[in-house]
Amino acid sequence: MSKLVVTSIGPASSVQDSGRPGSQRYGLTPSGAMDRLALAVANTLVGNELFAAAVEIGPFGATFTARGAVRVGLAGASRNADIGGRAVAVNSSATLADGEILTLGFARGGSFSYLAIEHGIEGEPMFGSLAVNARAGLGSPYPRPLQDGDELTTQAASGAAERRIELPAATDAPIRIVFGPQDDEFSEESKKLFLDSEWKISATSDRMGYRLEGPVIKHLDGHNIVSDGTVNGSVQIPGNGQPIVLMPDRGTSGGYPKIATVISADFGRFAQISAGRPFRFKAVTMAEAQAEASKFRELLRSLPERLRGIEDFGLNVEALRDANVAGQAVSAIDAATWQVAVP
Repeated sequence: MSKLVVTSIGPASSVQDSGRPGSQRYGLTPSGAMDRLALAVANTLVGNELFAAAVEIGPFGATFTARGAVRVGLAGASRNADIGGRAVAVNSSATLADGEILTLGFARGGSFSYLAIEHGIEGEPMFGSLAVNARAGLGSPYPRPLQDGDELTTQAASGAAERRIELPAATDAPIRIVFGPQDDEFSEESKKLFLDSEWKISATSDRMGYRLEGPVIKHLDGHNIVSDGTVNGSVQIPGNGQPIVLMPDRGTSGGYPKIATVISADFGRFAQISAGRPFRFKAVTMAEAQAEASKFRELLRSLPERLRGIEDFGLNVEALRDANVAGQAVSAIDAATWQVAVP
């Protein structure tokens, strides 16, 4: 057996997998990874199931020490990373020898990274998942955010060749939404304002919901409705008119009108937006949202086919290290703006 020991870690970092789908009917929040694509990429790099449990690392940095050989895959937000001075690229795998330290810097150009461990993380599933929901006391091996000194147990590294995945180019396009289910609670002017405005994510946001900063969205007839079910990406408008986009640790139902829903294909991209970074929404039809969901599923299916050897990318380790160092100042500023509320 081997272990990956958490030497140091910032807030908003925990073990996450695909969550607890199908349990919401019983009042159990789904939880799971904020960015499912990044989780799937990290796991694919080390030969795990797409949505196996991995470490979801928040905007701040972390360091891990190997006890025995440990092979990991890193995906998600860009950040400087190295193992004993050897630069590690995002969307690639690497192996730590016994005693080696993996150092991850502040996130830049995103908020969450995923560190998958070959053979997975050992833990006791709770309602079929290791995903952490600290408010509910759920998750394994620790039902809370990770802390310094925590140990993640796994099997020894296989010695497989390191791999890298080439993904489609990232985009800064508007976040696509489908209006509803309670968009009739808002005037056409309010819906136009919602689409035409620039929004920012508040630093008070967390895994339950992203609070948006921007113009006030007014209701037609008050802000209370009969509570009904929520999904990832539900855009609630509470009494103050400031939208809240519901995230994986959300409540299973809510009593505020939901003007729109972020489409599933864009949810991970939305979750990665750093606090204070401006963005916009764009309305699409249900048919368009379903077509994008199909494309997203196909991308997930294709991940094993996108694996390449590290040498196939002609990576210049020295250039990569220089780029990582240059990005540290910018990423430190990004992370400082994100004061995630940790229960």
